[in-house]
Amino acid sequence: MKIQDDFYKRVLVLVLPMALQNLINVGVSATDVIMLGRVGEEALSGCSLGGQVFWILSLFLFGSTSGASVLIAQYWGKKDIASIERVMGIVVMLTVTVGIGFMMAALLIPGKLMSLFTKDEQMIEQAVLYLRIVAFTYPLSAFTMAYLNMLKSIERVTISTIVYGSSLFINIVVNAVLIFGLFGFPSMGIQGAAAGTLVARVTELLILLFYVKRFRPEVRVKWKHIVHRDQVMWKDFLFYASPVILNEVLWGAGYSANTAIIGHLGSGVVAANSVAQVTRQLSMVVGFGIASATAIMIGKAIGEGRKDVAKEYGRRFTVLGLVCGIGGALIIVILRPVILWGIGLDGDAERYLGLFLYMMAAYAIGQSVNTTWVVGVFRSGGDTRFGMILDMTTMWCGSILFSALAAFVFHFPVPVVYGILLSDEFVKVPFCFWRYRKMVWLKDVTRENTA
Repeated sequence: MKIQDDFYKRVLVLVLPMALQNLINVGVSATDVIMLGRVGEEALSGCSLGGQVFWILSLFLFGSTSGASVLIAQYWGKKDIASIERVMGIVVMLTVTVGIGFMMAALLIPGKLMSLFTKDEQMIEQAVLYLRIVAFTYPLSAFTMAYLNMLKSIERVTISTIVYGSSLFINIVVNAVLIFGLFGFPSMGIQGAAAGTLVARVTELLILLFYVKRFRPEVRVKWKHIVHRDQVMWKDFLFYASPVILNEVLWGAGYSANTAIIGHLGSGVVAANSVAQVTRQLSMVVGFGIASATAIMIGKAIGEGRKDVAKEYGRRFTVLGLVCGIGGALIIVILRPVILWGIGLDGDAERYLGLFLYMMAAYAIGQSVNTTWVVGVFRSGGDTRFGMILDMTTMWCGSILFSALAAFVFHFPVPVVYGILLSDEFVKVPFCFWRYRKMVWLKDVTRENTA
């Protein structure tokens, strides 16, 4: 079969740039964590809490573009460029509008937003300093992330690596200069980290605009599709994307709820969790790339009318997701001594970090497999509601509820509370496997005539 000849080659071509991009994105977060860890525990914790606003926004952006990719990948299989551009116009209009809304909230009520996560006045003060600068990046990131993620759905993945690689370099340089006050610049601490992020986001936008203007890719966002919505395509987008958006926002809100629970356990726990989360992201760079490649390749195969190939892709990607999860867990365990030595935490924060890293290693396996199924396999064929229902039940009615009880009612030790917070990915596995075996995700969701 032809699938046996070129499958892994195509996976490699897609996954390598996306894994590198994921690694770069983790590098941006790690830059703030490492540098602010040298400034102080309060600055590191404040940056972590301040980053929760963009975290929720980024999940809305990912949900919008991931939902749109259900349509884009299948229309790409049919080579229906006009329909793809209509979808892209809808997504850009929606995401930039929401980005502006997040910016206004972060500028006008930053203290109230941060009080949702912690009552520690020092952490809130540091987080507000961070938000008042980084808020201006939200509309910029909304446009750039939406555009680049949709380009991935048509197998244009290299430009994202170029954009985010340049951004990482700029971010590291500006962070170092402004956080520590190098070359005669004032030492700005957490505000320097925020300024570095702002400069990096502006750089991303400029590179993307140059790429679109200079190389004119075959699929582009057009102004006419932003201001004049196609009602048929808008209906299709809402049908398939709204469950994904709600799924991602609920999942992100769940993580923010986790952060709020952790924030009430002390700054040492917050600092340790910040480092553990960055380590988890590092371990998942290939796993998330596999999930994205799954959605692209299966969606395109369905659009081409090759459902037998799409079914075989699903089986192979399931195995790859498991392998990547085990590899990610090994990375965390191997890097654990280096992380404990290099971050510079001490006392309870260091002790908690050592335990959290072992827990994250196990968590990475479940997350890799579940992400491959939910984000890759299920969404590629329009099965977008299952993931939303699963996250609502396993997170909000499971790990969040019971960890809150464990922390504030029964006053269990911190490691026990943390373990309950991470339990949802393990609960999801049997339900995802059952859904995968039913094959309800193997559907063509395109229209023959979208004009």
